[in-house]
Amino acid sequence: MQHESRLQMRVLWLLIGMALLFALSACSSGRGGPVAYEPANFGRPDAESVAVVDSGPARIGALDKVKVNVFQVAELSGEFQVDSGGKIDFPLIGSVSAIGKTEEQLRQELTRRLGEKYLRDPNVQVALTEQTPQSITVDGSVKDPGVFGIKGATTLMKAVAMAKGASEDANIQRVIIFRTINGERVAGAFDLSAIRRAQAVDPPVYGNDIVIVDGSSQKKFVKDLLATIPVLGVLRPF
Repeated sequence: MQHESRLQMRVLWLLIGMALLFALSACSSGRGGPVAYEPANFGRPDAESVAVVDSGPARIGALDKVKVNVFQVAELSGEFQVDSGGKIDFPLIGSVSAIGKTEEQLRQELTRRLGEKYLRDPNVQVALTEQTPQSITVDGSVKDPGVFGIKGATTLMKAVAMAKGASEDANIQRVIIFRTINGERVAGAFDLSAIRRAQAVDPPVYGNDIVIVDGSSQKKFVKDLLATIPVLGVLRPF
């Protein structure tokens, strides 16, 4: 009986040793993988997605509505809807790109183009009257994965927060964003731990993006294994 008890303790300490070994290797998990970190060409997605930024004035997105008022020119004033390509069809001027612009930037563009050929010193006002909600997908090692609506300011940190944060087995040094640029599905990796320490910029998230938080299977193994140790510790020989 004493021999069996010693054998049991050896097994217990062996399991603890294995857990610590895996824990050490799990701690080494970090940056890596085939996806480049913060790629330079990882910018705005195709026009059907709405750009949302962390701070500053609102940006115009696809299917949003803007109200344009040209002082004393009723024929050029009214509400215009941005099409799926990110443009509005404006009288006299024709197609004008609006996606990603602020109200002030669109106002300046309309003022410039109207003043080039049609009006002298045009007085133009632009107001964003309706924003179309977009959605993002957050998956991987998060506590509540799913599809979330976005309207207004959204960044990678906020996107992960929508999913109630990273799970215990998450590797927050490797968070991947997938998006469509020029008709191709591309991806960029970001270090959420560096972003939290203000050592990296919190990148903007766009409508239709997919955010995947990397996970460590080793961490999950350690967690599950350690959960069994208290049970093993109270076992008795037959």
